[in-house]
Amino acid sequence: MTASALTRPGERDRLSTKIAELDWRLIGLITVIAMVGTAMLYSIAGGHWQPWAIKHLIRFGALMVVMLGLAMVHPKWWFRGAYPLYGLLLVLVLMIEFTPMGYTAGGAKNWLNLGFTRIQPAEFMKLGLVLALARWYHNHTAQDAKWSWKLLVPAGMIGLPFILVAKQPDLGSAMIIGLTGGAMMVVAGLSWRVIATGALAGIVTVPPFVMFGMHEYQRNRVLTFLSPESDPSGTGYNIIQSKIALGSGGLLGKGYGLGSQSQLEFLPERHTDFIFSTVAEEFGFVGSFTMVVCYIAIILICLRIASLAHSHFGRIAAAGMTAFFALFVLINGAMVMGLAPVVGVPMPLLSYGGSSMMTVMFGFGLILSTRVHRYAELPRGQGLL
Repeated sequence: MTASALTRPGERDRLSTKIAELDWRLIGLITVIAMVGTAMLYSIAGGHWQPWAIKHLIRFGALMVVMLGLAMVHPKWWFRGAYPLYGLLLVLVLMIEFTPMGYTAGGAKNWLNLGFTRIQPAEFMKLGLVLALARWYHNHTAQDAKWSWKLLVPAGMIGLPFILVAKQPDLGSAMIIGLTGGAMMVVAGLSWRVIATGALAGIVTVPPFVMFGMHEYQRNRVLTFLSPESDPSGTGYNIIQSKIALGSGGLLGKGYGLGSQSQLEFLPERHTDFIFSTVAEEFGFVGSFTMVVCYIAIILICLRIASLAHSHFGRIAAAGMTAFFALFVLINGAMVMGLAPVVGVPMPLLSYGGSSMMTVMFGFGLILSTRVHRYAELPRGQGLL
């Protein structure tokens, strides 16, 4: 029996005890990746803190405080707020489509103009979906999760925001929402027959969806992914330049601040979607492999935390947040290597961007809360609130 299990219940609620229960390995790895991101943003700006590095550093510092604060929150509050948060975020996504507050940027109507600021509800929808699905599975049996008509409820919870976000169109966020929800259904115990049937249906429907369900620029991205050399100065430019940056780094890289593709601005979106290519160019295989190891270590630690939770809600929510983070890493990594279409998914903590960093850090706050309160039990069969 661990020392924590022997601690009296009242003592477990002390702030000092909660701080001691934090997983400092996870916090350390998160900090390392964010600091590498700051260093790379400084490099690609020609050795200047502006316009990206200083903002990235300040955001991370502020969100680190928020993350640690969220880690102190008892899971019962995450549980109670799951459905209301999901509903609120769904309303915000709907407002983009059906009210004048919807704002178009970069060819996609995925921003909500609140007057004093603009927000991207799809980013936070990923978080709300994880919490709502975790609460639903907490209140249902293993048989319900394996295969029953009740699964229409979580399927609808995933499908509705997926369709709305894909329509904006924001294919990257829609993919993350759909895949995160699907991963949570699998983790919760979905029948393997259903999984195999769904995978087969997905393979069959992808070609007609690409040809008839996508916008023209999205379809061009997919076709370019299959043959980027067919349009090297147009739609294939991003992937080709990314591959050049990845390959030119060699084993040890060209050196910090000496990456020609990024420094001479041949590499597009070098501070967001393709920042990993900059790491590979300047620090080579050794540097990029080290970053991959850090990401894998974070994922394994988070899965371990999920497995330790006593409540079903905690296990499913932490596993969902881990899947959400892992999908960001997997899709961006495949994208910059030319193994997946360019869909605008950043590399978490490394890429510049406020909304993506905020959702990732909120997610880590939930995972750390699960670690701190891993002995907490939550009652089953509660109503909406």
